[in-house]
Amino acid sequence: MEEVVHFALEGGDAATVRRVLERQFDPADLLVTELVPQVPQVFVSDMDSTMIQAECIDELADFAGLKDQIAGITERAMQGELDFAEALTERVRLLGGLGEGAIAQCLAERVPPMAGAATLVATLKDHGCYTVLVTGGFHQFADPVADLLGFERVVANRLAVQHGALTGGLVGGIVDSSVKEQVLREEVTLRGGPSLATGDGANDIPMLRAADYGVAYHAKPKAREAAHGYVAAGDLTSVLLLLGIPRGDWIAA
Repeated sequence: MEEVVHFALEGGDAATVRRVLERQFDPADLLVTELVPQVPQVFVSDMDSTMIQAECIDELADFAGLKDQIAGITERAMQGELDFAEALTERVRLLGGLGEGAIAQCLAERVPPMAGAATLVATLKDHGCYTVLVTGGFHQFADPVADLLGFERVVANRLAVQHGALTGGLVGGIVDSSVKEQVLREEVTLRGGPSLATGDGANDIPMLRAADYGVAYHAKPKAREAAHGYVAAGDLTSVLLLLGIPRGDWIAA
């Protein structure tokens, strides 16, 4: 049985081709692009619900007894119904007073990597790709996740901590959708293309559009629609198949 079917069409409209494929294959993993799929030089990925199986701020909120309240704000922001920066600021404010130890406990108990994440990163790096984890989440989570999965650069927000507890504020500027896009463009300028981006929410849309291969991973509808393709059936190793990297060239991790 074929794992991947490649179509090469002369002319035609990408959106039309995609609609036809979606009617025939659903759920499926697909990529519709004007470029011949190949190994990217730059890979930039979102973290929460893309590289890990959690929304870290929602898990922290559970320790504060506010998970339902904060998770509702998270979901609306990811759907594109709320301004990301405002939603982030409000959620972080609600976490004020939570002990810093909750971060380590969350990491240990509630932040597993997404299936296929380590293999995806290791394989791309082995093929000469530079990897960046860029997230509207927090360095306190993103740095350990990046170390675990092998990302070479991390761009994230930072929770302010004082006297062993979260203050309810952030240190420095906010990493939002515009920063994610900017990071991708900066890396492409430095290292060349093509570029790959993965994400799942509305704040990933500019980054997904700016990449040569923007792949939405089990994503919200707006992100899926904006991307060049998506993974809706498999795990993150499906991205390798969509790029034409055979299993024999994967790096197990």
